[in-house]
Amino acid sequence: MKKISKQEVKHIAYLSRLALSEEELELYSKQLEVILEYMDKLNNVDTTNVEPVSSIIMLYKNIEIKPYYREDVSKESMCGKEILQNAPQRVHNYFKVEKVIE
Repeated sequence: MKKISKQEVKHIAYLSRLALSEEELELYSKQLEVILEYMDKLNNVDTTNVEPVSSIIMLYKNIEIKPYYREDVSKESMCGKEILQNAPQRVHNYFKVEKVIE
């Protein structure tokens, strides 16, 4: 099992624009280790005699499966001015947000 350092978690958090406490860094480090352990188990499964599928539905060839479509129903929604009232910052008719791409 690969050990995930707090520094690696910090880097992932930085890329995700997340501010994590020391407790969260420790917790997520352990959780990522568990996830990677499961991934290792999956990588070690012998699938040589398993036919590839792109959908689980393909496994049930004898069952007729009909797609479920819901009726498209129009509903009242908020107008643009009402929505913009929730914006912490706005410019004209747009939400103003911090730059996220450097």
